[in-house]
Amino acid sequence: MTGSRSTGRPASGRGLPAFVARWPLWNLPVRLTAAILTVEFTAVAVVVVLAIGSAMPDGRGLRDMLLIVGLGIAHTEIARGVEQMRRRVNGEVHVNLGSVWFFAAIVLLPPIYAVLCTFVIHLHLWLRSARPRNPVYKHLFSSATMVLTSLAASGVMAAATAGGTGDRFDLHVLGLGVLVFLTVNTALVAGVIAVNSPQADVASIVGEWDENLLEVATLCLGALTAAAVVVNAWLVVFVFPPLLVLHRAVLVRHLEVAANTDGKTGLLNAAAWHTQAERELRRAERRSAPRAVLVIDLDHFKDVNDTHGHLAGDRVLAAVADTLRGEVRERDLVGRFGGEEFVVLLGTLGDPEGGELRVVAERIRERISALRVEMPTADGPLTVAGLSASVGCALYPGDGRDLRDLLQVADTALYAAKRAGRNVVRMGTQPAPQPRVAEDSTSARRYGQ
Repeated sequence: MTGSRSTGRPASGRGLPAFVARWPLWNLPVRLTAAILTVEFTAVAVVVVLAIGSAMPDGRGLRDMLLIVGLGIAHTEIARGVEQMRRRVNGEVHVNLGSVWFFAAIVLLPPIYAVLCTFVIHLHLWLRSARPRNPVYKHLFSSATMVLTSLAASGVMAAATAGGTGDRFDLHVLGLGVLVFLTVNTALVAGVIAVNSPQADVASIVGEWDENLLEVATLCLGALTAAAVVVNAWLVVFVFPPLLVLHRAVLVRHLEVAANTDGKTGLLNAAAWHTQAERELRRAERRSAPRAVLVIDLDHFKDVNDTHGHLAGDRVLAAVADTLRGEVRERDLVGRFGGEEFVVLLGTLGDPEGGELRVVAERIRERISALRVEMPTADGPLTVAGLSASVGCALYPGDGRDLRDLLQVADTALYAAKRAGRNVVRMGTQPAPQPRVAEDSTSARRYGQ
């Protein structure tokens, strides 16, 4: 494997005042910076145009606006502890439960004042929860997306009720508002993610199903909040218990995901992979469907750590993990067993004789060999290339009917690949009954002995 450094550095923020040139925004790729600024400037322009032609709200409208802002701030303070833990566990939080108040403002208020509520609540949320972690440009982009989302939903709901043809509390109008809110917000965020990571999968761009369902739940609570304000403002007290339960439920799920995830690669950790793989094999036994296990070990990976440092090694592991995810199907299980060793359980195979398994294994090996991992360092950009991997394969049910047997067969094949010169694929055959001395404690831990 090789590593090369570029001596050139990007000219970020040139021609700007010194304090502006130091903004972290200018360290981002040009396309990403352009996308973020486009969303932010669009939001500002639309708000200015609307503000020019807007009249002050009447007494009831002003009361509703202050009430929603107060409720949003109270919600942030009450849920602050849970939300901070959620952010620590999950990193970037995709779903903002403050959408309850944003959508309530959309239903109750004229567009410009709904936007004002959204911005104030979002600003308070950032100051109290996210400021230590997120730079200003992230907060401004997030606020801009919420502003444009609120304006779009409010505008569509106003059009749907124009001329007295309906009421904002009509079911179809509220449903249309929820749909527009979700669509516009997802499109804005997903567009920027796609610009930043063109190879990202759909789940990374638009979020997981449960995250989107959570957003729907918060918007429904927002509609109920607006209705409560109209009937009797004191009824909004009953919104808080289910909202706080949602916070707790989301935190529990994030903790479960964190417990099952390898921190360096985002793959399943060894324990989680083992549990899910056993469940998949039980399903395969009921359906008599072929499965396969691949054990993948990076060759001479210690050289990367020794030459470029452990941080560079961690980036290489993450890049290999992304490669593995990209080369298998979404239903296949990919995990990291520790060190530089990865494991894959392939779901239903069309070829019970192993031909399809070999094709997949060879493709993975070739993709790792072609991998070039670029990363910034204190001495300039670094590119690590020339990686290789040895792959051992085992086929279910031919090489074994339980996970322990399949892993032993794949591990034996892996060592055969190492002895053959590395950077090769070896198919498994049933090992001799007696254990290899070389497996010792490492293999015992791996197979649960």
